[in-house]
Amino acid sequence: MSTKKNPDSSLKRIRASLRRRVRHLNRFSRRSLQFSLVLVGAGLVSLVSIGFAHLVDWGIKLNQQWVALAPWAVWIVIPCSLALLCWMTRRFAPFAAGSGIPQVIAAMSLPDDSGRGRLVSLVQALWKIPLTFLALIAGASVGREGPSVQVGAALMLAWGKCCRVLGVPLIHVQTSELIATGAAGGLAAAFNAPLAGVIFAIEELGRGVSFKWQRMVLLGVLASGFIVVALMGNNPYFGMFDTQAAHRQLIWGVVLAGGICGVAAGFFSRLLAKGAAAFAPSRMRGWIRRHPIQMAFLLGLILAALGTLTHHTVYGTGYGIAAQALSGGAEVEAGFGISKLLATVVTYWSGIPGGIFTPALTTGAGIGAELAHVFNGLSDPEVLALLGMAAFLAGATQAPLTASVITMEMTGSQPMLFWLLLASLLASVVSRQITPQPFYHYAAGRFRQAIREQDRQRAEQQA
Repeated sequence: MSTKKNPDSSLKRIRASLRRRVRHLNRFSRRSLQFSLVLVGAGLVSLVSIGFAHLVDWGIKLNQQWVALAPWAVWIVIPCSLALLCWMTRRFAPFAAGSGIPQVIAAMSLPDDSGRGRLVSLVQALWKIPLTFLALIAGASVGREGPSVQVGAALMLAWGKCCRVLGVPLIHVQTSELIATGAAGGLAAAFNAPLAGVIFAIEELGRGVSFKWQRMVLLGVLASGFIVVALMGNNPYFGMFDTQAAHRQLIWGVVLAGGICGVAAGFFSRLLAKGAAAFAPSRMRGWIRRHPIQMAFLLGLILAALGTLTHHTVYGTGYGIAAQALSGGAEVEAGFGISKLLATVVTYWSGIPGGIFTPALTTGAGIGAELAHVFNGLSDPEVLALLGMAAFLAGATQAPLTASVITMEMTGSQPMLFWLLLASLLASVVSRQITPQPFYHYAAGRFRQAIREQDRQRAEQQA
């Protein structure tokens, strides 16, 4: 007995199959579109970071040129420049002062209905680029990595808003996630270190903040770093570290660099957090707080004195000195590490924009090279310089994973990662005994308070 197929049921099955295929295609298209939008945002962050890097290199060269021509002029140029930059920052971009990482941390921890957007405003963040450039020309001890983090966060947030206006919003990506993606992508692009960007996002930006690390966010961070690698090449900033050392020397290096750099970094972060007024005589504290521009001028005189005493080596990022310490090509001047530490503190106290990441790495390299002279024979100078870089940065930020991976990627020292991590962990523990709260999060608290006060004043005015 033959059974005839119902043409209506066959047609229904075909229609159902077509609907399923259309849904799958739409879902795939949406995923592709979302990923493409994140990639475009990551590309913007990378391109701006590359341009910023070239601008910084130019600023350092200009500083070296005018200092070589007229070294006496540092007593005029540096204090006047710090005073002018302090005025410009307070007048045009008050939330661009300092590193930029505390602003991002504060913005991520504030609620959506607050004014946290002002901390990562594109206008405010973009001021950081020319102000940091001018600071480097003058001779300030600053880096570009912290500013790159704030600029990256502002760019990604602005790109998310632009996508919403264009009718293709980033679905299921919250504002905090956009900020974190841009910030960590900015760090990855600035250091040419994609893996460090992801670890920084999780260890530093995610500390004390409750939100999900979506796959799209992590892919955006990695994309920012890999785009820079694709365009600029996989070239570590400090060259390839290829020094071999015995395990006994490495153990001593971890103990010396981790312990001494941990103590120095603890006092470094404490000085940065408290500010100049906290260490001044009580009768002068009120004057310091009321006259920030005049104080910036006085701090510029101190920076000029430090530069004169160290043959003008403490200015700028200090890339060259750190590279010398790692390669063993030239002897680092005695006392450079401590002088660089003080120069960075003085610059930060002046209230101008500029990061502390790279100066911290350079300070650690200088302290490590000095330890090699004091404890001659216990460990190679190059090894102590490398371990000192990671240890001091870890102690200053209390983020040992980020510090060790950044140092590894910037020096191409993958075989040393285990020892870098040990030194970083030791330095972080030692630093915490001196400054219990991480510096970036301590500074973020001030920015949170400033936003809350502004929100309260606006609410009172509207009422």
